[in-house]
Amino acid sequence: MSFNFDNLPNRRSTNSYKWDIREDEIPMWVADMDFDTAPVIRESLRERLLQGAYGYNSVPDSFAESIIQWWSRRHHFQIESDWILFCTGVVPAISSIVRKMTRENDNVVVLSPVYNIFYNSISNNNRKVLASELLYEDSEYQIDFDDLEEKLADCRTSLFIFCNPHNPIGKVWSRDILEKLGELCIKHDVLILSDEIHCDLTHVGYQYTPFASISEKIAMQSITCIAPTKTFNLAGLQTSAIVIPNPEIRQLVNRGINTDEVAEPNTFAIQAAEAAFNEGEEWLNELIIYLDKNRNILKSRLELEAPEVTLLHSEATYLAWLDCSRITDNTTMLCEYLRNTTGLYLSAGDIFGGNGQYFIRWNYATSSALLNEGIDRFVKGIKAYQEEN
Repeated sequence: MSFNFDNLPNRRSTNSYKWDIREDEIPMWVADMDFDTAPVIRESLRERLLQGAYGYNSVPDSFAESIIQWWSRRHHFQIESDWILFCTGVVPAISSIVRKMTRENDNVVVLSPVYNIFYNSISNNNRKVLASELLYEDSEYQIDFDDLEEKLADCRTSLFIFCNPHNPIGKVWSRDILEKLGELCIKHDVLILSDEIHCDLTHVGYQYTPFASISEKIAMQSITCIAPTKTFNLAGLQTSAIVIPNPEIRQLVNRGINTDEVAEPNTFAIQAAEAAFNEGEEWLNELIIYLDKNRNILKSRLELEAPEVTLLHSEATYLAWLDCSRITDNTTMLCEYLRNTTGLYLSAGDIFGGNGQYFIRWNYATSSALLNEGIDRFVKGIKAYQEEN
């Protein structure tokens, strides 16, 4: 490999949300990789830093062009430049869109379990979360289309927030599923908001399909949030884009993000995104291979040393979704126990809704050595927990 993913930067005492914890703890919870980002991105930031002045910033045409070329080359989807709006992040975009494109007390539908911040973006803005729970059987999730359509058909439902690929279950939705979802939203006049931030972290052998690529009708009723931040570990630089083919919807969303003051880039946001999309592909290809190796380590060791825990099959993200139902129906208590007794910090699944109380989410985007240490702690903690409960 050209890039050394085994050598991690020391992020303790750096105001890191993930790493400012006790010295004896290992954090494998929040979706933040431990690796240095791509050298081409670091060099672009160094060049900007050396310019010396850090005033207000504009969004150049080259920002949209980098996105257009990336999606065309990597995902075979042709985005037009006027579809693209800059935003400081996917979460600010979602919250702003909820405020602008729905009314107070409207229903906003999600498929649960799902990224927990969706719930906050809805309820914090005085809208109602309407969760359609994914069906879970034989360690696989499926959409309950009858339940989903009932919720979309509710006259108070105005927005469907979707995750593609899905966090936390790591599912890459098929073209047929996306088409069926899109047709239901068109049938019931529900706007689609698709969070596709994990799309570039699709596993070896799988292909992500942009929701808006399914058909022109679906594209004209959809808003897509994209970013290089998960893929290239740039979350702290606050850079993302909103892709909206429909000009009327785009005008409303543009007004909303400007009213909310989340449409202006900081000094490094544009440079980082452009470097990622224009020059970061080689780094990403090697990263995906390394993450695949880590996932296989986690899978094989759990099967051998903690067979009562099931690692669900996934097709994207660096987040493992662990079924702990043979141990507990309260993984919040289990995660607290693991952190307190072993120092391993994982995400309890109940915050994601649905049947999350049986699950743990594990971020394995770290060095293989640190991952193995985390697994050592997990196996030891699980055994002790079972003996005590």
